[in-house]
Amino acid sequence: MKYLDEYRDADAARALVRAISSRVTRPWSIMEVCGGQTHAIVRFALDEILPEQIHLIHGPGCPVCVTPIETIDRAIALAARPEVIFCSFGDMLRVPGSGKDLFTVKSEGGDVRIVYSPIDAVSLARKHPDRQVVFFAIGFETTAPANAMAAVQAARLGLKNFSMLVAHVLVPPAIRAVLDAPDCRVQGFLAAGHVCTVMGAGEYRPIAEQCRVPIVITGFEPLDILRGVLLCVEQLESGRHEVENAYRRVVCSEGNLTAQRQLAEVFEVTARKWRGIGEIPASGWRLNEAFAQFDAERRFDLGHITAEEPDMCRAGDVLQGRIRPCQCPAFGAQCSPERPLGAPMVSAEGACAAYYRYRRKPARDDRGGA
Repeated sequence: MKYLDEYRDADAARALVRAISSRVTRPWSIMEVCGGQTHAIVRFALDEILPEQIHLIHGPGCPVCVTPIETIDRAIALAARPEVIFCSFGDMLRVPGSGKDLFTVKSEGGDVRIVYSPIDAVSLARKHPDRQVVFFAIGFETTAPANAMAAVQAARLGLKNFSMLVAHVLVPPAIRAVLDAPDCRVQGFLAAGHVCTVMGAGEYRPIAEQCRVPIVITGFEPLDILRGVLLCVEQLESGRHEVENAYRRVVCSEGNLTAQRQLAEVFEVTARKWRGIGEIPASGWRLNEAFAQFDAERRFDLGHITAEEPDMCRAGDVLQGRIRPCQCPAFGAQCSPERPLGAPMVSAEGACAAYYRYRRKPARDDRGGA
């Protein structure tokens, strides 16, 4: 398949590994930010074919995984209301709250629907003026423009029965939070290409300069990731700390300016809780005052709903790269895709799901992480 097979070419992969081996002279720890990259690394065993000096650490790069349990509980409370049609992407329906998940609410009679776009939820609000339609707006910067567009369209249509439960999180503050952790061992980052497609590279430059870490923007196929590792290693070995773009077929330096204008029109920056990590300042978006009428938390007064993470689930340590999924005592036993304790076992981009599917045993360098 064009634009896919050529980025999985085994000979090209071996050549990149040889190039990395020829340049590395000491141990380096590199964190991939995105869960899609984590799945590629585990599926294709990229960490196993790299030189022993290269230690890849899995980061918190899955928006489903980092949505805090109290937000899930708020979604569950909304979905159980008889006047509400609750709309979400499919992964979120199986993420456990403190007592149940959205699939359970649906089985109990709640009107919970899987949609493929926030515009689908806007359409449902037009078709059902007697119902309150709530869209679960999660994601990194990648999915936010479509959600902003839905709010703009709802405003233009004058819809009074459409709202969004917003849980958007931002990648650059999460990178800073990882670097600020007292036990951090991350020396370089592979940044998520799809996020940079929207936001560009500018937000990463102050982090690279101030924290003296190389940040390489990469894609999601094996050759993308290996080339990102190569560029990161070259910077580390030469003592440089810059932002490099190894995903030029998709990412340009300034990003998508039209999408950025739409985001600025609808959202404002806010502190956000991350599942298993806690609150990170200025790490999320919420609807600004001009679009506050579409904020489900305000409309339904959900601020009183709080919850704590289950003690048995070590999702926070996995998301911060402190442990590998298979190092969690519950992995594959009390926690599986059929009966997940935490979101990383549910999400299509979750690290725990990747290890459960592709690697049940510890890899050669499963020594912990950040």
